[in-house]
Amino acid sequence: MNFDRYYVKDGELPLDTIKPDGGLCAVFRTIGCIGDSLASGELESTSPDLEKRGFHDYFEYSWGQFMARAMGSKVYNFSRGGMTASEYMSKFAASRDFFNPEYACQCYVIALGVNDLLNRHDEVGSVKDIDPSNPDNNADTFAGWYGKVIQAYKKISPDAKFFLMSMPRRGDGKDDLHRAHRDLLADMCKLFDNTYLIDLFEYAPVYDEKFHKHFYL
Repeated sequence: MNFDRYYVKDGELPLDTIKPDGGLCAVFRTIGCIGDSLASGELESTSPDLEKRGFHDYFEYSWGQFMARAMGSKVYNFSRGGMTASEYMSKFAASRDFFNPEYACQCYVIALGVNDLLNRHDEVGSVKDIDPSNPDNNADTFAGWYGKVIQAYKKISPDAKFFLMSMPRRGDGKDDLHRAHRDLLADMCKLFDNTYLIDLFEYAPVYDEKFHKHFYL
């Protein structure tokens, strides 16, 4: 038996060893995925004349449900295509009863920011926009609304672990917002306990033309 297979090697990076069974993620028996189309298994359709496009959430194709099938854990899609942190907290989550303690999870993965920063051009803000003692005082910035998401789920699951997902680089020289997003999430990991960064900006493949050719549908 090669015991070295079960330990991190010196210099090993996060994607060097892919665990087909989910690896240690399986310690979490209930996981909530909070996000937009990229968390919802969204697929694009076109009309026969190619003039109209539609976008459809197929949760069974989301990365969260692939995790669920690999690990045997229960994974909830607390997500929808086009979602922003402000819409999530102002109406969407409450309308879907996502803050019901019945759905409290041991772990939450939050993947928000693309629509907020790249499409709506919301102000990024900073952790100074978050009032740890009262989320009602949070500022009207991406940081303020994102902080409310964490605070709301901490209220129903105080001991949960939170994993904040940064955006990958595009490699087009326009990654300043992606970097600002990653740096903000890193600061949130210092502000909130049991909160960790999944740093796709640093470790994921660059979403360049080659990546699109191989992985986009």
